[in-house]
Amino acid sequence: MTAGSDTVLELLPMVFAAPGEALARAEEVLGDRPPALHASVAHQVIGIWQRDFGDMRLALSHLRRARAWAARADSAEREADVLATLGVALVHAGRTRQGMDALRRGVERGTGHTRARVLFRRAYAWWVLGHHKEALDDVRRAIPVLRQAEDVIWTARALTLRATVHLALGAVERADADFTAAEALWDTTGQEHDKADAVESRGLAAFRSGDIPAALRLLDEAEERYAKLGTPTFMLNIRRCEVLMAAGLPAEALAEADAAIRALDGIGGQSTRKAELLLAAARAARLADDPQTAIARAALAVRLFAGQRRAWWEAHARLVLIEARHAAGRGSGRLVADAAAVAEKLVALGAPAAPEASLLAGRIALDLGWTADAERHLAVAARSRRVGPPLARMTGWAAQALRARAAGSPRGVLEACRRGLDVLDDHRMTLGASELRARATAQGAELAALAQRASLASGGPRRLLVWSERWRATALSAPPTRPPADPALLSGMTAYREIAARAEEARQEGKPVPALEREQRRLEREIRSRTLHMRGAAPDGGDRFDVARLLARLDDSGGGQLVALAVLDGRVQVLLCGQGRVRRFEAGPLAAAETEAEHVQAGLRRLAHPGAQARLPVVEAAGRRLEELLLGPAAAHLGDGPVVIVPPGRLHRVPWALLPSLRERVLSVSPSASSWLRARETAPPPGGRQVLVRGPGLATGGAEVPELADRYGGATVLEYDDASVPRVLAELDGAALAHIAAHGAFRADGPLFSSLRMTDGPLIVHDFERLDRSPYRIILSCCDTARFATVGADELLGLVTALLPLGTAGVVACSAPVNDAAVVPLMLALHKGIDAGLSLAESLRDARATLPSDALHRATGWAFTAFGAA
Repeated sequence: MTAGSDTVLELLPMVFAAPGEALARAEEVLGDRPPALHASVAHQVIGIWQRDFGDMRLALSHLRRARAWAARADSAEREADVLATLGVALVHAGRTRQGMDALRRGVERGTGHTRARVLFRRAYAWWVLGHHKEALDDVRRAIPVLRQAEDVIWTARALTLRATVHLALGAVERADADFTAAEALWDTTGQEHDKADAVESRGLAAFRSGDIPAALRLLDEAEERYAKLGTPTFMLNIRRCEVLMAAGLPAEALAEADAAIRALDGIGGQSTRKAELLLAAARAARLADDPQTAIARAALAVRLFAGQRRAWWEAHARLVLIEARHAAGRGSGRLVADAAAVAEKLVALGAPAAPEASLLAGRIALDLGWTADAERHLAVAARSRRVGPPLARMTGWAAQALRARAAGSPRGVLEACRRGLDVLDDHRMTLGASELRARATAQGAELAALAQRASLASGGPRRLLVWSERWRATALSAPPTRPPADPALLSGMTAYREIAARAEEARQEGKPVPALEREQRRLEREIRSRTLHMRGAAPDGGDRFDVARLLARLDDSGGGQLVALAVLDGRVQVLLCGQGRVRRFEAGPLAAAETEAEHVQAGLRRLAHPGAQARLPVVEAAGRRLEELLLGPAAAHLGDGPVVIVPPGRLHRVPWALLPSLRERVLSVSPSASSWLRARETAPPPGGRQVLVRGPGLATGGAEVPELADRYGGATVLEYDDASVPRVLAELDGAALAHIAAHGAFRADGPLFSSLRMTDGPLIVHDFERLDRSPYRIILSCCDTARFATVGADELLGLVTALLPLGTAGVVACSAPVNDAAVVPLMLALHKGIDAGLSLAESLRDARATLPSDALHRATGWAFTAFGAA
């Protein structure tokens, strides 16, 4: 391009259509000794690129030169346009007074169409600063002029900005209308960067309206568009952090924010964006129970926002700082006053977060015993319980519950908790992915705990049981949304299996695998991202837990007892259900039980190897201590019938068959009483089809499978090349009984990638979720298949919990490493009982009794658990 070309003026719109190309062409213009007007345009283009995607110091240098060339060209309109760009850059650099002064002068210098463009950019600067009324005033003045000039690009930008300001003020419907109008205009242009920004903005709108799957999908789409343009995505990072936090993924949000801060510092980017990223990191750290990190990030954000004169943002950062200090145990009268002051500031600014600050002030005041102050603040926060998106209403119901507790009204506490958890139930059911459903329950943990305490104080054990069930294993209450027949998702899962299989083969051959592991992690991120986009079905209320129905079913099952363990204020409460009543006993501290359970797990790992006979008394003694901590005096009231254990999520690794009072019993475990009831009432599929699967690489070669094939006659046997993931899934769908002998791997870092090794790679939890109906009974004869990740309020993610909502009524799985050879006789004895018509729990009890009494075989029997009721 030559400096004299008329197309130089086209570079300005190009910087948001093809940023890299615009930068290169502007540098080319400057290399040809251009006239003053063209030099001004080229420097402005480079300044815009550096401002938004690069080094702020270079941006300011180029923009000042662009203004000087505009003055030399004696063009007031050109100078006004450059002043507007310079003003925005100065604001982003934290030089607020200078930036707004430049924008004021730009408005004064410009006329007509140019002035409207300057007004738009001043509106944008007001939005960045959190001055929403001023932003709306300027953008409303700009839009009619831009429309009259038929300036499609700038009209679309102005509509997008106005929508974004509406969102900040909680006006979601107005924002939707503007976003829709802007998108229609963008479809007529080639402004690819602006189009990506529009998709990002729609993601923000979806989030503000409570649609988290749509928000994640749109933000991912926007990121793909930005990646094609090669531009950074710091604003998108901030918005995705918000969505991730709302989805119950604060650790991921913190990692994303910190990574973006490092990238921004590396290029010398916008000070305003750094402050916003610090605020996002502080919020995420607080939600991830890391108050010290939250305090550090929030304090720095407060300083930056104050220096930038951004009162809106400073108030939000101060709110997070106070929350983090409270979480760190720094309650004081000063903190109450600080929270109240922030609440007043947020109200004055029209910020939707104001009720959160009032709730915080009330909560701290309650901790200090200042009931009158607490009531004043909580009453203000409680007003939000009937309007707004789900999480805002949750804030209001939490405030109402705390008001009732302070007033000594257990009934009021329970009503507020019920209403709040109903809101969250409806919100959870909009989420299709089981992981998001499980993690979302963390939002209701406080309400569930308040309700349990109120139940304990005001009523009998039945009420405590109902409220313990109200928020336990809720992610299993309905099947997750079946993954769509998305070609990209299906091909990604196939590629994932191939890469994982190659990596495993290379490890066995002693070859390095870092490149394969990187590709595997990339594919995992892609699969997980696509599954998180799934929407759930509309809320239907579901079945409410009924104690009378539970007691009747227990009587039908041979006079058994269900032992539900609740945790209140750190102690285990045992709710013994059976014989027409519910009784409560208090056991030991949860922390001590968790520690003892870890010791037991370590002991079982030792006993899985020959020569550890001397450790057997130590493990048995630990089992006796566990019983005292977990069952306490309830152990003497279990009777002689079957026992169902319903533990809290944090006790999922307890080998219950090791406890002396449970060792000789018909014993099963269930994530919740409701889950056990569903399993009990699940009918087996017609036909009684059996499937036997033998995976590769087992020490015994899956020796039980050929014998089981002889026992069952017409069973489908999948081994060698037939034991591929697609074939195994096809045969498992709707089977009456499945036995899978395959290496298991539990993934604490990604529980839904926990797997069973097939011939073509791992069969993962995401695969099982594609089944129309998982097998009625399934036996997993390999290590670590009964391990779970504890997430949310009291939720478990893992292989077993993926199967239970999909039609499986009973599972036998293992919670510890076991000796492969010792597993074979246990499995054969187990199937003998099943063939005789016994339940899985009955068969497992009898199978343990047939094993030799040495430590190796006893530990193998203890490591396996029957889940469900089949």
